[in-house]
Order: sequence, then structure tokens, then C-alpha cells
Amino acid sequence: MNDIITSPLFGVLISLIAYEIGSFIKQKLKLSIFNPLLIATIIIIVFLSKFSIKYTDYNIGGQVISFFLAPATIALALPLYKKFALFRKNALPILLGIFCGATSGIVCIIILSKLFGLSDVLTKSLIPKSITTPIGMALSSQLGGIPSVTVFAIVITGILGSITGPFLSKLLKLEDKVAMGIAMGASCHAVGTAKAMEIGEIEGAMSSLTIAISGIITVLIAPLLWAIFLKF
Repeated sequence: MNDIITSPLFGVLISLIAYEIGSFIKQKLKLSIFNPLLIATIIIIVFLSKFSIKYTDYNIGGQVISFFLAPATIALALPLYKKFALFRKNALPILLGIFCGATSGIVCIIILSKLFGLSDVLTKSLIPKSITTPIGMALSSQLGGIPSVTVFAIVITGILGSITGPFLSKLLKLEDKVAMGIAMGASCHAVGTAKAMEIGEIEGAMSSLTIAISGIITVLIAPLLWAIFLKF
């Protein structure tokens, strides 16, 4: 039995089954709050706790899935390729929007962490919450944060963003498809992009672009903003 649990196939199968259950529930109930990733996460936590399976044993297979995060992120460039003419036409406002989104996200984390008295290590771990996981983990390590906390923050941010993003766009009457895509990509990375692709092709393309550029901007300016914060 122990050989089965420590097999990479075990973690992969458990993850896929949990996600399929989440997808089935989402299709049946048709509510954004029932995000397949959120449901899968809860199922896996309950399953591991119920059968006293160590996370390290499960993660042997989980690492196999994590390996494909970077290629999957790169594959998101395909929708952008199809809509590249739209980007070229609106390059300046798009790039400015992405820059403002990435910068405001970091500043908000630093300010709120200060207000709630979070430690510097935890704050550094939360700064990359709105960028894709591979880049976020690397940046967290660079800043001196805890990558595992960063991954958790990224997942929660993505799920909440994909749920609340469409609702907020309706509430604020955001009808511009380019702006909607940038907002989803800048705030909730790949999970938000998946939701943006469900909304429309333009939204998905702009969100894909935002993931890449927002990640680069965050890596470049996060250390600078943190250094400025330390002076106050």
C-alpha cells in the first residue's frame, strides 16, 4: 500500500479525479463560486486528512503536475498571437494598464501588511500573489519569502479573482473587452485567464498578454518598492 501512495501516479490520479469532480459540480450548479480548482483543493485536503496520507507522499505526484505549469503558461500566448493586431493598435494604453495593475497590486499588499502587522517574511511571500506560480515562487525566494506560502496566496488569489472578476465588471459596467482581459490577467493570473477565455476570445488574449508582462514588471519593481517601503 505504501508503494502505491509514494508512487508519482498516485498524486497525479488523485489530483485529476478531484478536478474532474470539481468540473462536474461546476457544470451542474453553474455558479462561479464552485470553482473546479477550489473544489479539487478541498477534496484533496479532506482525502489526505481522512486517510492520514502525508503531503510529502502526495506531492511526489503533485510535482509532476507542477512541472507542466511553465509550459502551460507559455501556451497561453496562442490567443495573443491570434489577436496581436489588436494589441499593436492599442499597445500604449495596454502596457500602461498592465504596469498600473502590477504596481498597485504590490503597493496594496505592502500597505495592508503594514496595517495588519504582518511580518516582513510573510509580506514578501504575499507580494507575488498576482503573478503566475513559476515566476511567483522564484520572486518569493529572491525577496526572502516563503515559496509555499506564495503558492497558497497565488491559488487563493486566482480562485477569488475568477469568481469576483465577472461580477465586479458587471457591477462597474466595464464593457471594454480589452480592459476586462487586462484586469483579469493582472489580478488573478492563469486562473483568471482561464475565466477570461470563457468570457471571450479578446478577453482571453489580453489576459494572456498581461500574465507575461505583469510577471516581468513585478520581478523588476517588487525589490525596488520593498526597498522604498523599508525607508519609512
